Amino acid sequence: MSRENKSKYAIMGLLGVSPMSGYDIKKKIERSTSNFWNESYGQIYPILKKLVAEGLAMRSVESQLGKPDRHIYKLTEKGQQELQQWLVEPVEPPAERIEILLKLFFGQQVSVSDNIRHIEQFREMQQQLLQKYSAIAQELQEKETDNPHIPYWQMTASYKLHTTKALIDWCDETLVKLGKLAAER
Repeated sequence: MSRENKSKYAIMGLLGVSPMSGYDIKKKIERSTSNFWNESYGQIYPILKKLVAEGLAMRSVESQLGKPDRHIYKLTEKGQQELQQWLVEPVEPPAERIEILLKLFFGQQVSVSDNIRHIEQFREMQQQLLQKYSAIAQELQEKETDNPHIPYWQMTASYKLHTTKALIDWCDETLVKLGKLAAER
């Protein structure tokens, strides 16, 4: 079974929250989903064009004084139905590409100290991400509670907190094993 590009649904989901321009979509992604799903302008604009061509979104133009026109996209009823259909489909297993694991898999080909350095750097990165995700979770906790999207946004922040804590634990466990390897040599 071939993997379908889910970027279309990421953009449709944002348009399901509110109509936006391509620029607005990119900024919303940076402030919300970029911790687990990111899109570039080079992906967003062709997808928007395709959504309009497929009748899943419509585009309107807003004139701006002294600036180029803004193109605002909104899901059509057909687009909302397709988004909702995708949202209830089973989740496919992620196709992961994790560089730290690739390097560790081939770790025998370099020194143990090189592997330790990689894991320590990765652990530090996870510590920084944990602080970032904690701040996001705190911000969401303080946001208006009458926004129906907030509980779902909180769940995604919680996922990132849990996975980051687990990665820190994995780093600690791996550093102990690498320390034992270093001592044996």
